[in-house]
Amino acid sequence: MKKPPSREPDERLTVTPPKTWAAGVPAVTHAVEYSLEETSVRRTGVTLLTMNQVDGIDCPGCAWADPSPGHRHRNEYCENGAKHINDEATSRRVTAGFFRRHPVSELGRRSDLWLNQQGRLTEPMVKRPDADHYEPISWHDALGLLADELKALDSPDEAVFYTSGRVSNEAAFVLQLFARAFGTNNLPDCSNMCHESSGFALHETLGTGKGTVSLEDLHHADLIFVVGQNPGSNHPRQLAALEQAKLNGARIIAVNTLPEAGLLRFKNPQKARGVIGRGVRIADRFVQIRSGGDLALFQGVNRLLLEAEDARPGTVLDHAFIRSHTSGFEEFAQHARTIAWDDILSATGLPREEIEDVRDEVLRSERVIVCWAMGVTQQRHAVATIREIVNFLLLRGNLGKAGAGACPVRGHSNVQGDRTMGIWERMPDSFLDALHSEFGFDPPRAHGLDSVDSIKAMRQGRVKVFLGVAGNFVRAAPDSAVTEDAMRRCSLTAHISTKLNRSHTVCGRTALILPALGRTEVDTQATGEQFVTVENSMSEVHTSRGRLEPASKVLLSEVAILCRLAGRTLDGKAGIPWDEFEADYGAIRDRISRVVPGLHHFNRRVVRPGGIRLPNPVNEGVYPTAAGKALFTCNAWEMSHAPEGHLLLQTLRSHDQWNTIPYTDSDRYRGIHGSRRVVLVNPQDMSRLGLSKGRRVDLVSVWGGNTERRAEDFEVVPYPTTPGCAAAYYPETNVLLPLDSVAATSNQPTAKSIVIRLEPTENRGLGPEGP
Repeated sequence: MKKPPSREPDERLTVTPPKTWAAGVPAVTHAVEYSLEETSVRRTGVTLLTMNQVDGIDCPGCAWADPSPGHRHRNEYCENGAKHINDEATSRRVTAGFFRRHPVSELGRRSDLWLNQQGRLTEPMVKRPDADHYEPISWHDALGLLADELKALDSPDEAVFYTSGRVSNEAAFVLQLFARAFGTNNLPDCSNMCHESSGFALHETLGTGKGTVSLEDLHHADLIFVVGQNPGSNHPRQLAALEQAKLNGARIIAVNTLPEAGLLRFKNPQKARGVIGRGVRIADRFVQIRSGGDLALFQGVNRLLLEAEDARPGTVLDHAFIRSHTSGFEEFAQHARTIAWDDILSATGLPREEIEDVRDEVLRSERVIVCWAMGVTQQRHAVATIREIVNFLLLRGNLGKAGAGACPVRGHSNVQGDRTMGIWERMPDSFLDALHSEFGFDPPRAHGLDSVDSIKAMRQGRVKVFLGVAGNFVRAAPDSAVTEDAMRRCSLTAHISTKLNRSHTVCGRTALILPALGRTEVDTQATGEQFVTVENSMSEVHTSRGRLEPASKVLLSEVAILCRLAGRTLDGKAGIPWDEFEADYGAIRDRISRVVPGLHHFNRRVVRPGGIRLPNPVNEGVYPTAAGKALFTCNAWEMSHAPEGHLLLQTLRSHDQWNTIPYTDSDRYRGIHGSRRVVLVNPQDMSRLGLSKGRRVDLVSVWGGNTERRAEDFEVVPYPTTPGCAAAYYPETNVLLPLDSVAATSNQPTAKSIVIRLEPTENRGLGPEGP
């Protein structure tokens, strides 16, 4: 067994120049080194050589699509995927002895890095009321305790069932079925905090909440926008698709507040030019925008396209597409012309000439794709921004044809599949009707609680039981102190988890840790070895089959835990065959095939190489909106604003990090080594604010008048961010994000536009004016 570190790493910051390219041989070296620190050569070989292969282990990291069968590399993974899969496959173990040595109060002071490094959870644990230690508990007693707590609630709506995107389709379907048979739609998930804005905007304008493109579309686009996204660290395999697009003649425009190595140049370690050559330049044009300026950028481009059509009628817009497939064009066109150029330039921070250059790129391109991620979705006006992106695509008919479309790039392996399976607090009546028809019970119709509203309900005492399936809710959520206080007010908190994390240390009156099999592990049930399925960002559903021996003989699969809990809680209500579902996941897929459109004959079709591509109505010329057409929308101009002496902070991941969990305390692409408590600030802003390199500061966010939140003791690092904008790592800075600071319509936290001031640590407590 690998021995975990007993001490926290020493924080000694070293800063080097940011990298100007991503991947290459160093990515291979770092991936292998990290993997061998976690587990054996044999286990590393098993995970890496089966990862993302047909009938292999689907990467538990990002949701990027795999190349079609026959076109996959033998090493079909990226650096971060290799780290992520072997982080789960680690040979380190957390046993009952660990919890005897470490009280909860101590664990709560540990870093996310240290907690994760301790290894895999191995047996169910309970923290009793007023105790400071977890202690072992049998599966029978643990599930009985949780079931009894649920049955004792005055209303099913006093429970929430949270899900992370790592959960398989089968486990997600079982969870939502259990929750709805229990009587609640309280099914918050991680998408509430990352791509909820995309779903709302796309549903409204196109009638579907999913992206419309495939890998082949990316390969054959003429122009690709990459907006508010850092694929080099967060979706590294996307770089291979962008590389192929470039080799096929595409041009790429990166829109971001800071330069990212992966968008500058990519050295593909699977190609000779990436090992011994200079690789491929990715972004032909870098549009360095103010945080939140994406709405104004697309409003400006759209206005310029309309004016170009005025100058050359019939040559710029796709009038046939607009007439046949859209509604609201005239109102949109009239509105777009009213947005003042001064406002557009203020919001973007760009000169008009640069926006005109973007327009010219568009005019030279027949097939255009827009990719975006959380730099867009985590803004107050995120839904409006994505609607404006849709307006842009509609103007020239860049939807429903090859090489064009909308590409929201989701960040977790099965987050899209969870939604397909019904993990959403407001599933449409058509889905609930299908559940009723298949299982014979009446699902609740009132909308449930999303992640933000769940925190509020726990804080107010309206929710008493929290069940989290995978993930690290406490660290993923905004307003850390408020979230932790809310969790501690619950009568019971329970987490189905593979590894130790901060959420296990923030306990309700009673707390349970329910350890589960990982995706890398063989899952054997009564009918034999099982596989699960997942859906990627491009609506492709395929299998994932574990290959390693389980970390403990005591572990249960997520499906087994949920089925046993449902059986104990519902006592036969609705006649759902939970025992059959646990014994044979094929029985679950049979039911899914009759509930979820597009998954008919699920068991037979999904085992084919490549799996199932779910239909997207947009690509069939169908727009299931109220009007039966794609909708142009009129979006009011908005911009994020920081008052004098303040900056707009965006939270972001380091390169060596997956979601809330850092793998090291460095970020080599950005030149940050040895510490995560840094704030990246433009040198102009440092001069304006009287700050020097290495100055120790507190980050103080301002919200609602005099309400302040503080993240203490960060080191100032000069960095080429957009003037007026700063950046720091999440989840350490989630404490700064107010619970009420959410995107309009979607209720998604706005982690990319936090108004902060930088207060030297020696001035702590003296207020914004200092001494």
